[in-house]
Amino acid sequence: MRTRNQIVTKGLLATLTAGLFMACQNNKTANNAPAASTTNTAATAAASFKIAYVDLDSLEARFEYFKEKRAELEKKQQSMDNTLQAKARSLQNEFEDLQRRAQTLTQEQGENAQRSILAKKQQLEQEAAQMRATYSEQEAKFNDELQTRLDNFLEAYNKDKRFAYIFSYRKGVSNILWKDSNYDITADVIKGMNEQSATPAK
Repeated sequence: MRTRNQIVTKGLLATLTAGLFMACQNNKTANNAPAASTTNTAATAAASFKIAYVDLDSLEARFEYFKEKRAELEKKQQSMDNTLQAKARSLQNEFEDLQRRAQTLTQEQGENAQRSILAKKQQLEQEAAQMRATYSEQEAKFNDELQTRLDNFLEAYNKDKRFAYIFSYRKGVSNILWKDSNYDITADVIKGMNEQSATPAK
C-alpha cells in the first residue's frame, strides 16, 4: 500500500516531467524559427549567386585578333631562328675551314684565326640573347594587350552584374574540376570580341 508521501512525490515528479517537456518543446520551436529564416536567406543568396566561365582554348582558336597577332609573332620567331641558325652554320663552316688549313698556317696565324672565331661566337651568343629578349617583350606585350581586351569586354558584358564571377577554363591546366556547359559564355565572348575588333576605332 502506497503512503501519502509516495503519492505526493510521484505527483511532483510527474508535474516536473510535464513542465520540462513543455519547456523543451517551446525551446525547440523558438530555435527552429531563426534557422528556417536563415535557411531561406541562404537559399535566396545562393539562387542569386551566378558564375560563368570562358574556355580559353576555344577563344584562342576562334578569336580572329588573337590568331592574327599570334601568326605575326610566330613569323617573327621563325625569322629570328632562321637568322641565328644561318649565322651559326656560317661560323661552324669557318671553324671547319680553319681546321682543314691548320697545317698550312703559322702559329700566329692559327691563334689569330681562333681568336676571331671565338669573338664571332661570343657576338652571336649576345645577338641571340638580345633577339630572344626582344621577342619575349613582344610576346608579353601581346599577352597583356589580349588580357586587357578580354577584361574590358567582360566588364561591359557583365555590366548588369548577372554573374558574380567569370572564370577562365583551359583543359588540363584549370583549377575547375567540373563545369556545367549551361554557364559557358565562350561563344558570346568570341562573337562580341570579334565584332569589337572588326569595328574601326572612333
